[in-house]
Amino acid sequence: MPEVNEHGQQVGDVVPGWEPRSAPEPVELEGRYAKVVPLTSAHYADLFAATCGEDDDALWTYRPIAKPTKLPDLWMHLAGVVESDLTFAILPEGRRAEGFASFLRIDPRTGQVEIAGVLFGRTLQRTRAATEAVHLLMRYAFEDLGYRRFEWKCDSLNEPSRRAAERLGFVYEGRFRNHMVIKGRNRDTDWFSVTDAEWPRVRAAHEAWLDPSNFDAEGSQRSRLRVP
Repeated sequence: MPEVNEHGQQVGDVVPGWEPRSAPEPVELEGRYAKVVPLTSAHYADLFAATCGEDDDALWTYRPIAKPTKLPDLWMHLAGVVESDLTFAILPEGRRAEGFASFLRIDPRTGQVEIAGVLFGRTLQRTRAATEAVHLLMRYAFEDLGYRRFEWKCDSLNEPSRRAAERLGFVYEGRFRNHMVIKGRNRDTDWFSVTDAEWPRVRAAHEAWLDPSNFDAEGSQRSRLRVP
C-alpha cells in the first residue's frame, strides 16, 4: 500500500540515498559482436554507404528528413545531430559503422535518459550486433551511471520500432496523441521504458540470447529473445 503522509495524502516510495547522477559521456563500449563509439565525421561516409543506398528509402520514412541522396546532405544532417545530441556510431565486429543512435532527454537530476534517432543499415538490422549495441547503451546507463529509467519512443505507426522495443524488454506506457508534425504529417508517439528494478531480468535475458551457445555455426539463433 502507498505511504500516507501527515495530511492524509498518498505519497511515493522513498528512494534511499538518492542523489543526482552524472551525465552520460561520449564513451566507447565494446561487446562480443559490436562496438559503440562516439559518432564523428570519420563515420559519415560509411553510414552513407550503409543507409543511403538505392533501396534504403524506407529506412528514412519515420525520420525528420528524407533519405539523403548525396554524402554532403547526410554530412549536414549528422553534423546537426552530433551538435545537439550525444550520438554513437555502431560498428559490427570487424566492420565499419552501419548504424547510429543518440541519447536524448538526458536528466541526471532524476536519472533518466532516452535512446532515440536509432537508424540501422540493412546489414545491421536483426543481427546480434544490433541487439548488443542497445544492450551496451542500457548497461552503461543503468550500471555505470546509476540511472533509474531508460526510455524508447517511436512513431505509433512504426511497427518495426515497436516490435524492437517489446523484444528488448521495454514496457509500453502509452501514446502521446498529436505529439509532432514530421514532414508535414501528424505523428502520435508511443512511449516505452525499462526501469532500474526491471533491468536485472532484462539484462539476464539479453545476455542469455547473446551467448555464443545460442547460435549455430551459420549464426542462426537457437532460441528467440524473450524477456519475462
